[in-house]
Amino acid sequence: MSAYGDTVPIAAQAAQGALALLRTSGQGALELLAGIFSRPRALLEAPGNTVVHGWILSEPVDGAESGAGKIDEVLVSVYRAPRSYTGEDGADISCHGGSAAAAAILESLRQTGFRDALPGEFTFRAFMNGKLDLTRAESVMELVSAKTQGGLERAVRRLSGLLEQEIRQIRERLLEAVSAAELYLDYSEDEIEVSPDEAAGRLPRREEAEEALRRLRALAASYRREQIYREGALAVIAGRPNAGKSSLFNALLNEDRSIVTGTPGTTRDWIEASLSLEDIPLRLADTAGIREMPVPGENLEEAEAMGIERSRELIRGADIILYVADGSAGLTGEDRNFIRRQGEKVIPVWNKTDVREPPDEARRGYPRLVAVSARTGRGMAELCGALAAALKDFPHISAGEELLPAGLGTRRQKDLTEKAADALEEALAMADREEPLDIIAPLLREALHHLGEITGEVSSADILETMFSRFCLGK
Repeated sequence: MSAYGDTVPIAAQAAQGALALLRTSGQGALELLAGIFSRPRALLEAPGNTVVHGWILSEPVDGAESGAGKIDEVLVSVYRAPRSYTGEDGADISCHGGSAAAAAILESLRQTGFRDALPGEFTFRAFMNGKLDLTRAESVMELVSAKTQGGLERAVRRLSGLLEQEIRQIRERLLEAVSAAELYLDYSEDEIEVSPDEAAGRLPRREEAEEALRRLRALAASYRREQIYREGALAVIAGRPNAGKSSLFNALLNEDRSIVTGTPGTTRDWIEASLSLEDIPLRLADTAGIREMPVPGENLEEAEAMGIERSRELIRGADIILYVADGSAGLTGEDRNFIRRQGEKVIPVWNKTDVREPPDEARRGYPRLVAVSARTGRGMAELCGALAAALKDFPHISAGEELLPAGLGTRRQKDLTEKAADALEEALAMADREEPLDIIAPLLREALHHLGEITGEVSSADILETMFSRFCLGK
């Protein structure tokens, strides 16, 4: 049974297109591959980081330069330990695209002794062989799933080691405080030369602990910003029935994704699509019309009532709300109440300017109001500009980015950063209360432990297997 952690030669398809890429790695991988390669000697004698041309065969050969059973003409990129992605010997096979050729080569690799790689196993081996720490390993999948150039650049920062470097710098500061505390515990105060400030504060090298805490809190706060660049901010289109929400949704996307009719309540559930504004990914959701329930004398269908409730749930989790008012009817009391309740995250949108322009009173009362006609496209550029400005002004986007070389990329990193910060904050609070140092020091060590978990210096097999199993094959 295959499992993470062995050195058996593995193989998997890593990419598919006009050309397909198959990746191999492991102890004896090049020798096994040479057995089904038309030029075995050239492959075995090739230095690392070089390319060899030849054919992949359907069965092993004994040193023959050619033979029956040719599968595909390929280029083999040779890598030798330790100067490889995984730190092992391996090769990448570039073959012609199409599922048949790649599948046949994979089957030939299996027959000669390779096993199928597990999800993320190449990156797992890179981590185990010291080629990547966990923050850099996790950034590999971020690169694969990046939606915009901004998201890609942030993943590259982590892959290049900037987050690892920040964590290690924080750890070094914390180590200063831990080492000083351990020294105080091992020796009596009259044996150690201390400053008056250190003696009064009861926590030696307190300034190092305080700086570590400040940087940990900044890192924890960066997660939401990085999440937005990775997954997109959620912008919800809301409003009363028949205000033109679905028309606006389609106009923003330049395609017909929502059903648009003149009948109120047509949209019974929410529809989501993705777009990019100012290099920030945006998840745009069209919702069912919001109306106060119950409406006297009106019985809503069950489907519409459920749609309204789902819309309210979506609105509660939105980063930005485009509240669409029906310009032909003007701003109602219901419109005004909604805008007032939602506050700063609302951009009021006066729709149907082809029927009626917003009065000066509405413009004065709502400075962020954007007037559009979803039917004709008038004002859509201004609305996109208002959305982009709202994203740039979003606290998670604009605050503190210049202070960090790289932010946190995963929930795991965020949780461990917060645990380290909480332990450190508690230690400082206990020092303020002049608690004994022997009960403060374990909290400092706990913070160090959590930092080690972020980079992988402290890890367990089950946690690693769970993490890498979420990767795609060939990575």
